[in-house]
Formats: sequence, structure tokens, C-alpha cells
Amino acid sequence: IFIIFFLQVLLPNAPTMAKNPPHTHTHTHTHTHTNSINRKEIDGAKLVKNVAQNMEEIFRKKAEATRRLVEAAEEAHLQHEENPDLQYEYFNAVLINEVDEDGNSVELGGEFLLEPNDHFNNLSVNLSLSVVQVPTNMYNKDPDIVNGVYWSEALNKVFVDNFKRDPTLIWQYFGSAKGFFRQYPGVKWHPDEHGVIAFDCRNRKWYIQAATSPKDVVILVDVSGSMKGLRLTIARQTVASILDTLGDDDFFNIIAYNQEIHYVEPCLNGTLVQADSTNKDHFKEHLDKLFAKGIGLLGNALTEAFTILNEVGEDYQNSCSQAIMLITDGATQMYDDVFAKYNWPERKVRIFPYLIGRESAFADNLKWMACANKGYFSQISTLADVQENVMRYLHVMSRPKVIDHEHDTVWTEAYVDSAVSINNHNVLCLYTSVPPQKNQGILLGVVGTDIPIQELMKTIPKHKLGIHGYAFAITNNGYILTHPDLRPLYQEGQKRKKPSYSSVDLSEVEWEDTEDLRTAMVNRRTGTFSMEVKRTVDKGKRLHDLEQPDVALADEWTYCNTDEHHENRHLTQVQAIKLYMTSRKPHLKCDRELIQQVLFDAVVTAPLEAYWTGLALNKSENSDKGVEIAFLGTRTGLSRTNLFVVPEQDFLTAEDKEGVFNADHFPLWYKRAAEQVPGTFVYSIPFRGENKSVVLASTAIQLLDDRKSPIVAAVGIQMKLEFFQRKFWTASRQVSTEIYIAQRTMMVPCDTEYPAFVSERTIKETTGNTDCGGCIRTFVIQQIPSSNLFMVVVENKCDCSSAPPSLKCDRLKFQKDRRRPQSCHPFHPEVHNARCMYY
Repeated sequence: IFIIFFLQVLLPNAPTMAKNPPHTHTHTHTHTHTNSINRKEIDGAKLVKNVAQNMEEIFRKKAEATRRLVEAAEEAHLQHEENPDLQYEYFNAVLINEVDEDGNSVELGGEFLLEPNDHFNNLSVNLSLSVVQVPTNMYNKDPDIVNGVYWSEALNKVFVDNFKRDPTLIWQYFGSAKGFFRQYPGVKWHPDEHGVIAFDCRNRKWYIQAATSPKDVVILVDVSGSMKGLRLTIARQTVASILDTLGDDDFFNIIAYNQEIHYVEPCLNGTLVQADSTNKDHFKEHLDKLFAKGIGLLGNALTEAFTILNEVGEDYQNSCSQAIMLITDGATQMYDDVFAKYNWPERKVRIFPYLIGRESAFADNLKWMACANKGYFSQISTLADVQENVMRYLHVMSRPKVIDHEHDTVWTEAYVDSAVSINNHNVLCLYTSVPPQKNQGILLGVVGTDIPIQELMKTIPKHKLGIHGYAFAITNNGYILTHPDLRPLYQEGQKRKKPSYSSVDLSEVEWEDTEDLRTAMVNRRTGTFSMEVKRTVDKGKRLHDLEQPDVALADEWTYCNTDEHHENRHLTQVQAIKLYMTSRKPHLKCDRELIQQVLFDAVVTAPLEAYWTGLALNKSENSDKGVEIAFLGTRTGLSRTNLFVVPEQDFLTAEDKEGVFNADHFPLWYKRAAEQVPGTFVYSIPFRGENKSVVLASTAIQLLDDRKSPIVAAVGIQMKLEFFQRKFWTASRQVSTEIYIAQRTMMVPCDTEYPAFVSERTIKETTGNTDCGGCIRTFVIQQIPSSNLFMVVVENKCDCSSAPPSLKCDRLKFQKDRRRPQSCHPFHPEVHNARCMYY
């Protein structure tokens, strides 16, 4: 992907302070003493460049690791002679450490040492060996599998060596074109609740994206009368399976034909749409509307498909590999006149016929089409045959890249890791195709490694970005790679990922009036400009973990890099800083500037501890214990807390992550305090359930007594809600009324829903629109005077059935700017007659 890093700093805060600790003496000949704090402006462009360079270094290391795997795999395969009778015992990921009824190891199982490792989410792994997973529908001891597993054992040494060179590496693997998947470090795989493991590496987006170049695909579906019944069912499933092989760099359309041409989505006739999850799901829903009748005129359908592809192919940026997928139960002609007019002699468009049904009366014509147009012929007789036959076209599409012997590095979108159901962390994946040294154009497979998004976040100097500043990155398609508002979805402690987590567009979280920012980034333009954006301020949260009740540092901030060397991984940030300051760890890499600033903050805020302690000691025995906690946080991630009473419940819940100095943001109570007029307090009431709610009151501390100075810290207290209510009613001399705390189901840790609504008190009435998934409904909001309440008038149903067709069509046709990868390997004109039916 093309990644451009953009830093957004909304306020001129977060200066870098060149400072001396208090009471530091500057000696001159007059022996005067000076204390000084100087402000220095942050160079935003330089900061963005540094972040980009740091991330680029991470990508470079991962790319080098995969290249070493490519070289080892090619050499191992070159030295291997295929043996159909080869017998070889290997460690099967599902069978390791399994025993039979007699207590003996099962075949392909065996004793496999596993030890918990915190670097791999505390999973039990083997750092010396990899394991092999074979899809459920394949035979574990198939000769192709056994031979591939045998020669790929050579990767074990490289896996281990890569991990020693770069201890930040996590999963490394090799996905074979034969279907098996080798993973390092070795880990045991467990079936799902249905007792199966549906994983097949060849079906995964990363495998397909690495093996093939971007594709333009037109799918032609025969809906003539002979396709009734089971054949049409198989045809629908075949189309759906083809769509599953397309990714965000691919474009497609589906045309059904009999004696007429029928676009599955009539609104999109004559064009191609991006194969993102939304568009693919939309087309899949329309497949059920296909019905068979009449006669099939394939010539007209082919002409329509070629016309679309030829128009698109005029612009390289919008075209690379092109293909027509033909799904039919037969063809009475060869249609060589159509091919001669639109596709010969270059043969830029490949033809992939899928013959539906057991009969083969017209198979020869379809085979000829594939042979004459550099495609591949497949016959699908049952629903069980669909997936394996559909996947075969990918081997053909991968051939140009393999023949070119190009090892293009491919970066996929961020995704929630659910492979083998072991964790839910966010990762970025890199894959490189692995061809053999022999110039036969046969793909061996794909190697890759994962990059945790958290590792990228560590390169961002949060203390320099300011309270509202953050860094983010997007893919060539405008999808978010990393952004504070890109969050997986969890509910009631259950693992549940967003279905389109990897295709969240930047425009969904950056609410700019125009799309100048997104367009500039997708088109890889550099420079600076200013704009107004809307930002959400979520519900207030409580402070953080009190394991160290006096002073603590942000756990997820990187003051020192403890991941680079294995011996440092057990260190906390505080321990690492101490070792760094005493020079006892010469190889430990730390952010010197950040450490200087956090030490300065620690010195300056130290008197607060004595003040809070004095307040606690002076409290009388009968005082109202309403105030529970006092707290302070600085922009360097340092926090101080003081307990006045022991909390009645655990201080941290799963919902409290927004209340700490996190890897990608300042806590909400800190930001809310900074947004207030200087000298004022902000109050918030987090939802905690009945009789457990509390009130937070916080205010910001500025560097100087000047409203233009930046916010460097925030202080606050936490008190019981009942205490706050009682004090309020006493002060206002009004009769207290019972207040009920609303109960509601909450997403954990936090789920962001868009669009949001922004309150502007100068606007008494306004209108807006609600997206109903195909149309728009209007609503009206009106302020209720002298209150923070609003009256909302909106239609009670979000129903698009009555929406004008033109509106639905306009929404489908609208496509944001995307940019395909630069590398393209479409075809080899000099070898198009080398081997019939398989190119």
C-alpha cells in the first residue's frame, strides 16, 4: 500500500520545553541563581517526517525477514525431488500432543513442547519449531502435501534466525499453493464450536493479494431456461465464491444473460465497481433475484463484457489484469468472431469458463475459449466442487508475476487477528510470492509476517502532539491503517469483530467539510494546509490503575524500547528508565527528550503529594467521606493519585481504558479539562450502575498565567454521586428529588457509531440527515430553552422502499478516490500459445 502519514494538531499546545529542574544553580562570577522555563514551537512537518521514517524502518525490517524466507523456500524447493511415495512425519497443528485411548501419540501428533510466552499474547508456543495446518477437506498424507511439508522444513531455521534478528517479530508463516500452512512459532490449533477448522490459507485475502496483480473482472451468468433448479443454485454459489476472491484493489460487475442482457444491479450498467465488502455484499443479495428462462445468447454478453473492459483498460491506473468469468451449462459456438474483434492478438482479457453440471456435450467449445484466450476451464458438478474449482483461476492469474520472478512486497489492510481463534489484536500483514527458480510460472505459495499496529503506535511521540493531536495512516484505498478512532467491536466480553473493520474509510472518522485531506493522502501529495474538523468527546471515565498510589507512568507509552532485545522484555517502563539513567543497559534505546520532560514533571508536581496527604490527615472522624480520589496527569504521561477512602468496588473495569494515557491518545478527562475555559471545572458522571455512580471534576493547568499558553497538566477529584447531589441541593436550597441512573447495555471497551451530532448553542434549530443504508431520511432538532435538552422530530422507520430509484443509484455510483499499487503483471504475450487451457 501507499502510506502517507499526516499529523493533525488542532491547538498550538504541546511545546517542547527546554528546562532545568527547579533549584538548579547556574553559576556565574556574580553567583546569581536563575530558574528558567523556555517554550519552543513544534515543527509539525518535521515531526510528521520523523514518524514516517520510524514506521518505514519497521516495515523495512519486516520486508527483509520475508525476503530471507523467500530465498530459503526457493532454494529448498529447487533442491527437492518430488517423490510420490515419500513418507514423512511432521507436526500437525491440530494433532500435536494428542493421544489415543491407549495413551499413545496419534499419527502426525507427537510430543510438542509448548511454553507460555507473553510476546505472543501469553499463548503456549514453541520458539524452535513451526507447525503445519492442513485444511479439513484435504488428506493430511496426500503426496503433494507431504512433499511440500518436507522441503519447507528448511524454513524453520530461517524463522528462528529472523526472530533473533528482530525480536519484535510475531507470527511468520508460509502458505503453500498446495493448501498447507506452516506457522512459526509452533502453536496448537483448536477446532471451533462445530468441531472443524475452516481455515484455508489460499482463500485468505492476503494470499490472493500477494499472488495476483489487481484485477478487473466481469462475471457473466447464464440464466437461460436450461439453468433451472440445481444448476442455477450452483451458479449463484460460484459467483459468490468468485466475489470472495476479489479484494479492495479489484473492480468488477455481474451480468446475467439469456436472450437479453441483465445487469444484476441495473444502476451500474456499463461500469465497474470496487470489490469492497459493501459492494460485494450488495451484489450477493441480488443473486437470489436471478431466475432462469428463455435462450442464452452468449455472443451479446461477451460483446458487452469486452466493451466495458476495453474502456477501462485505456487508463493504466484503472487497469492491470483483466478477466471474464463465464458461468454456463454450455456454449453451442466458439464465438471466435467476438474474440477476434475485441481480444486478439494481444489477448489482454483472459477467459475462465465454468461449466455447470455433469454433462459435457458443449465442453469442447468452452475449453477452446479458455485455450484461445489464456484462461482455464473448470467443470463444477456439485456445490461441494465450487470452492476448489473457483480457486484454480488464481494460479493462472499469478503466472505472469511468477514468470517475471518479481517478489513484490504487498502490505494488506489492518485486520483483527482471528486465525486459529487465539487473540483479537490488530495487525498489519506483509506477504511476498514465492516462485521456483525454474521458469515454469507455477506458484509455490506466499510467505509473510504480521506487524502489530501497537508497534507502529509506539513510534508516535504522544507528548509532542498535544492534547488533541494524533497521527494516523491510511492505505492506497483511503482505508484506515491506524487511527485513534479505528476500534474493534466487542460486546459483553464476547469476541466479535466488525465485519468491515479493514475497510473503514478515512472519511468515516475525519469529518471535514470537504475531502481535501483524504484526496491528498490517497494521491500521495505532500505539504501542509489547515482545515476545520469535528471531533467527538466521549463519555468521561475514571482515572487509572492504583497499583502505585503515588506516581505512575503511562503503561502503553514508549519511554524506552524494551522489545528490541529479549532480555529487556520483562522490564516495566519505570525500571527501564532507571537502568537507562544509570547507564546499566548500554543497548537500551530510550527517548531522552521525553525522559527529561517526565522527570521535570515529577519534580514540579511532587509537592502535591504532601498537600494531599495533609488534607487526608486533617479530615475529622465525622467528616463526610464524599471525595474518594484526587488525581493529576501531565502531557508526558505521568500521573499522581491520592486515595482519600478505599473504593467500594474495583477501580478499573473493562470500560475504563478511555480513562488512561493510552497508546493513541490522552485520556478523556484530560482532554475535557483542556477544552474548558481556563479556571473552570468540567463535571462528568460515568455510567456505573445503580448506587455505584461517581462524579469527576477536573480542570486544566497552564504553563503560564496566560490564556494563550498551552495546557501541560490537569488535576481533578472523584466523588460519590450521592455526595455531589446532596451538596448541590443544599447549596441551591431546593427540595431534593429522587434521581434515577439510567441502565443501558454498553459496548466494551468502546464502539464508535457514525454519524454523530454536534451541539452548537448559538443554533436554536437545525435539520440533518440519517443514512438508512440506501436512502436518506431527514430529521429536525430544536433546542428547549433554558436547558441542555433537545426535541428531535424524525420518521419512526428507516425504510428505503419508498426512496426514489435515482437516489439509490447515485449513492451506488459514487466512488471515492482509490489508487492501485504500482506493480502490475498482466500477461506474457510471447507465451500465450505455450500450453493450452492453463496460463
